[in-house]
Amino acid sequence: MGPHPAVAAIRLAVRRVLHDILTDHSAFAVSGSAARGHSRASAAPGPLVLVACSGGADSMGLASALAFEAPKLGVRAGGITVDHRLQAGSDIRAAEVVARLTAMRLDPVESVAVDVGTDGGPEAAARDARYAALDAAAERHGAAAVLLAHTRDDQAETVLLGLARGSGTRSLSGMAAVSGTGRRYRRPFLQLDRQTVRTACLTQSVPVWDDPHNVDPAYTRSRLRQEGLPALEKALGKGVVEALARTAQLSRDDADALDAWAADAETSVRDDAGQLKIDKLFALPPAVRRRVLRKAAITAGAPAGSLFARHIEEVDRLITGWRGQSGINLPGRVEALRQGGRLVIRQG
Repeated sequence: MGPHPAVAAIRLAVRRVLHDILTDHSAFAVSGSAARGHSRASAAPGPLVLVACSGGADSMGLASALAFEAPKLGVRAGGITVDHRLQAGSDIRAAEVVARLTAMRLDPVESVAVDVGTDGGPEAAARDARYAALDAAAERHGAAAVLLAHTRDDQAETVLLGLARGSGTRSLSGMAAVSGTGRRYRRPFLQLDRQTVRTACLTQSVPVWDDPHNVDPAYTRSRLRQEGLPALEKALGKGVVEALARTAQLSRDDADALDAWAADAETSVRDDAGQLKIDKLFALPPAVRRRVLRKAAITAGAPAGSLFARHIEEVDRLITGWRGQSGINLPGRVEALRQGGRLVIRQG
């Protein structure tokens, strides 16, 4: 008899991602060998893949699937847990996660403590600190990829949060299955619901920790998870999560196409000194123009996570609704102002 269907589902999802990582790793090894003048890549150990694990059901399920699938494919598997130090006893829980990952025969395994700032609110600050720690760990260990345990439910929540912020198509596209520098971050569970992963943990007797922050109404995502989505399903019927996940993929396809268009258009709207020309910007379709403006603001120092659609709309009015208004203040002490026939976006 084969494994429980939930266990089979999470293992299959991880196996597919590991195959993708191996394909990328092989291509890199061959190109590197060619650059060194060798006819074929020299024998080398398989790539290292780390799992980011909080100790919750989603990430423990991901760790268990990685521990099962990686040896069969010649992939080295390790784990990282990030201690945000936001709760009493967080260091003890981090040590427990390390022990559990080690018991799964993952190696290397480590706990990384971080200092969480305040920029963008508690959730955004914790996320920024976490990703910085994961990036550093991946560099330190030479990992080819870091697996993240975001599920279809997380994707639905992300889409709704983006909709509430009014941040445009890119925000509605949610989380990508592959993201980060060098395609570092992989999310195998984006097509699986949270209950499937929890069931897989229960079936395998994998111990999990339920983070009280996940049900704390002080956090926006927690309120959405506990109240918002259940209310939508009660009003609209089952299938809301799946529909939101589909919306994310469709929005991502559209956003990718518009981003590519904006990237091509960016050079054409600048003068020889690199300044943005008002008349050239005005001629662009609004969706393309606003992407050019957003990129310019981020390049000038505006934090991407704090830059919302309303900010870009105000900057856009300097082009399309100019009535002599003063400059626009953006997050990160960035200002946008009109000077003659140029739009200047700079640190204030």
